Amino acid sequence: MAIRQIRKFPDDILHKKCRPVETIDKRTLELIKDMTETMYQLPNCGGLAANQVGVLKRVVVIDVGEGLYQLVNPKIIEAEGERIVVEGCMSSPDVWGKVKRPERVVVEYTTPEGEVLQKEADGLLAKCFCHELDHLDGIFFTDKVIEYVDL
Repeated sequence: MAIRQIRKFPDDILHKKCRPVETIDKRTLELIKDMTETMYQLPNCGGLAANQVGVLKRVVVIDVGEGLYQLVNPKIIEAEGERIVVEGCMSSPDVWGKVKRPERVVVEYTTPEGEVLQKEADGLLAKCFCHELDHLDGIFFTDKVIEYVDL
């Protein structure tokens, strides 16, 4: 395992759409492990998308204190409600802004072991799912900021 370098805004890779993972092979598993280790080494980091470490694959790792999620080819299959949340990003660590997000989401994804699961989430976990899945589509949170804030 290795700590990977975080790509910083305005790096073009942060606005590129990630490709689906066709096969969960040794390289994919290594990426997931590296991303997990990298996320845990960063202060106040709840999630990381593959393009943030320079890889255009649909892979995300998340841990907001409810346990580790390692998601391959995740997609939001249901979204409900609306709320304004404050977000930041490891790829732009000194920028914070208010963003409109769903209150609740259901995410479908494949585990590193190849099992297809669904996870219903609200609150912080739903916000993190939306933020990281936006990364996979080349959407940086500043693209959605309604108002910048100082923290």
